[in-house]
Amino acid sequence: MKTTKACTLCSGGTPTPEQLEKINRQSRAALTVEQVYCFSVRLCDDRPDRDNERFDTDALPRLAELFIGKTGICDHSWSAKDQVARIFDARTEPEGEATILRAWAYMLRGEHTDPIIANIEAGIHREVSVGCAMAKTRCSVCGADYGSCEHRKGEVYGGQTCCCVLSEPVDAYEFSFVAVPAQPAAGVMKGFREDGSIQKNAELARRYMASLRAEGVRLTLALGLDVDKSILETMAGALNEDQTRALNGALRTIWDRKFACVTQLPAPKEAAFGFGTEYMI
Repeated sequence: MKTTKACTLCSGGTPTPEQLEKINRQSRAALTVEQVYCFSVRLCDDRPDRDNERFDTDALPRLAELFIGKTGICDHSWSAKDQVARIFDARTEPEGEATILRAWAYMLRGEHTDPIIANIEAGIHREVSVGCAMAKTRCSVCGADYGSCEHRKGEVYGGQTCCCVLSEPVDAYEFSFVAVPAQPAAGVMKGFREDGSIQKNAELARRYMASLRAEGVRLTLALGLDVDKSILETMAGALNEDQTRALNGALRTIWDRKFACVTQLPAPKEAAFGFGTEYMI
């Protein structure tokens, strides 16, 4: 299930040395404090929202891991020219009886981003929404898969208001600066449709990640590395898409070097008097 949530921009400014170190893990060139602007974003929490949906508390730490390295864009435009920021850190924090997911992002100072930074500082760019994919939704009343039972969101059963609990994060896509979130007061908006299309997309995402991880395990075993398959599968399951693709690429490079294809009939270095003996086997 693809979920889009509105969140809140919290604070911004010059990164600390610790933050700069994490920022440089995302960049190719070593950046300085003068080059970057960082800010904090409250992505989501585990409280019911206006749609009577909430994130599973246990899902938030995994969701935090998935958001690290994800891009920040404008108006959910999935175009390279609209990429303005990137998340370099994320973690869960207690807030009263709730648990929140807070992230930190950075952007390069410059002609393109200076107006955005000015709007952040002025409190104009305050609303941000995020997109992610969750594999399961369950009923808070009975625990069954939501939609398979008789309970409906917002209805009260035995004094308990039913809500849809979002669990098992599959992927985190991006966060976006938006002008008018769908639900600014609650800080939540969604793109969930109950026609099955979103669930199908989530299933495709799960299959895609499963194939990527299986490929990494296969390559590792094929290279003859002395690691138990179950350990490899556990390690692969902890990686996100970018990390898995990077690992698989490195493994394929090692494979190509180790098992390079050598032609049986190499071209001659010098002519052999025109008799063709250079090709004799």
